[in-house]
Amino acid sequence: MPIIWLVIILGIVEGLTEYLPVSSTGHLILATELLGFSATDWEAFNVAIQPGAIFAIIVLYWRTFWDVFTGLFRKEAGAWRFVRNLLVACVPAVILALLIGDYIESLLGNAVVVAWALIIGGVAILIIERLVKPRECGGVQNLSLRQSATVGLIQCLAMIPGVSRSGATILGAMSIGVDRKTAAEFSFFLAMPTLSGATVYYLAKHHERIPADMYGNILIGSLVSFIVALIVVKLFVGFVTRYGFAPFAWYRIIAGAAALVWLSLR
Repeated sequence: MPIIWLVIILGIVEGLTEYLPVSSTGHLILATELLGFSATDWEAFNVAIQPGAIFAIIVLYWRTFWDVFTGLFRKEAGAWRFVRNLLVACVPAVILALLIGDYIESLLGNAVVVAWALIIGGVAILIIERLVKPRECGGVQNLSLRQSATVGLIQCLAMIPGVSRSGATILGAMSIGVDRKTAAEFSFFLAMPTLSGATVYYLAKHHERIPADMYGNILIGSLVSFIVALIVVKLFVGFVTRYGFAPFAWYRIIAGAAALVWLSLR
C-alpha cells in the first residue's frame, strides 16, 4: 500500500474516533497493524495528527469559547466556572503523565491491550447506561468543583490504549449525574488542553522519531482528521441524546473480540 493511502486512512480513523467513546488510540493501533505496518513505527505520526481533531472543536464551538473569553473580562461567574472546571479536570492527567508517562508509552503499540480494553469498556458503558439516571445540568459552567475533579480522575483511565478518553470522561460524568449532552460537551472541551498538552509533551520528548519527510504526511493526516471530526462531532451530540451510548458499547465489544481472534491467528 502506498504511504499516502495509509496517511489518509489514519487521518480518517483519528477524526472518526477521537470524540466517540471507542478509543482513537486503540483504533489507530489496530488500523496500522491491520494494514500491515508497525504501530510502533507510526506511533509518533498518530500522536502528531491529533491537533487536526482538536481544531475541529475550536471551529464548531467558537461562539462558546468567545463568550467565555469575553465573559472573563466582564467578570461573569459562569465564564470563570467554565475555565475552572476545565483546569481542575486536567490536573490529574498531568500529574499521572509525569509520574508514569514512560510506562504508558510502552503500551501504545500493544494491540492485545487495546482489544481487551475495548471489550471491558463496552461492558462498562452498558452497565452505566442501565444503572445511572443523569439529570439536566445546563452546561459545563454549572458543574461543581467536585464533579469536575471526579471526571478528571476518571479521564486518567484513558491512558490505557483502548479505554477511550472521550468514553471515560463522558461515562464518568454521567456516573455522577451529569446529563448526556453536557457530559459530551465537557469531554469535547476537555480534549483541547488534554490532547494539546499530551501532543506537545510527546513530540518534544520524541521529536527524533519523526523524519524530515514525514512532516508533509502529518499535515495531510491532520487536515483529514479535522474534516472528519467536524462532521462526526456535529452528528454525535444529537445521536447520543436520542439513542444513548449502547450502540457504541456493542461496537466496542464486537470490535475487541474480532481483534483478539485476528491477533491469535496472525
